[in-house]
Amino acid sequence: MKIDRLIGILSVLLQEEKVTAPELAEKFEVSRRTINRDIEDLCKAGIPISTAQGAGGGICIMDGYRMDRTLLTSKDMQVILAGLRSLDSVSGSRYYGQLMEKIKAGSSDFVSGRDSMLIDLSSWYKDSLAPKIELIQTAIEQRHLISFRYYAPKGDSDREIEPYFLIFKWTSWYVWGWCREKEDFRLFKLNRMDALRICNTAYEVREAPLPDLSSEKIFPGEVKVKAIFQPKMRWRLVEEFGPDCFEEQPDGTLLFCGDYSDEESLIEWMLTFRDQVKVLEPENVRRELIKIAERVTEVYKE
Repeated sequence: MKIDRLIGILSVLLQEEKVTAPELAEKFEVSRRTINRDIEDLCKAGIPISTAQGAGGGICIMDGYRMDRTLLTSKDMQVILAGLRSLDSVSGSRYYGQLMEKIKAGSSDFVSGRDSMLIDLSSWYKDSLAPKIELIQTAIEQRHLISFRYYAPKGDSDREIEPYFLIFKWTSWYVWGWCREKEDFRLFKLNRMDALRICNTAYEVREAPLPDLSSEKIFPGEVKVKAIFQPKMRWRLVEEFGPDCFEEQPDGTLLFCGDYSDEESLIEWMLTFRDQVKVLEPENVRRELIKIAERVTEVYKE
């Protein structure tokens, strides 16, 4: 977008003493003529830009209109770059990478030390996630509906929503928007979306409340569970619930007592431990696990 390019050019000029039009054209992947028009627009906006032709010439901002870099510390810059790098890990474009270069341009004396914080927001599904994230970002900027096929535990459905926020939470990406079918705000997981596209229909922006993403709201502890885990599963319990979620028994086994959102999810979780756990409560979950074990045995008998 042109406004992004203008801001980018201004950022480079604030950091560099002087830069040429061909250098800017290469950095922003546009023609030299486009750069010249952008410089004219910046001048019309009141930014004092000076240009000089010939050897040693170039484009620069007049003295007295430069950023005071002492406003940001080296640590501030490292945090900013870490944030941009994390977004670039799932970006479907070169935007964040280019933005990092703009910020670092001419600042080698200012950004000291090696990177100490590396954040990768991608996943095994990076190749499919990046195009979805880019498409949803575009739809949000243009205020256009998006449609997709959604796969959920309760069944598959075709949805059409007004997208408002892209959210990274619980190690996954989600979109928060107004669902035309449910006539309410809903949270949709990007990995469960297929055939995603931007619709031609624009929508009027409504007041969109931020979603309540607290664990208590999304995963209410409605099921009380008690189970005995084998000692080798200690690391799983610590990783998922913390070191205080169990009591070590005299025989070395681990007594786990906690809350779970629903019985179906609890059963799925318990099955991931195979024969390394024995559920004590609730009784109906015990019975269902026994039935599943019997059905699995029948499948493999055949």
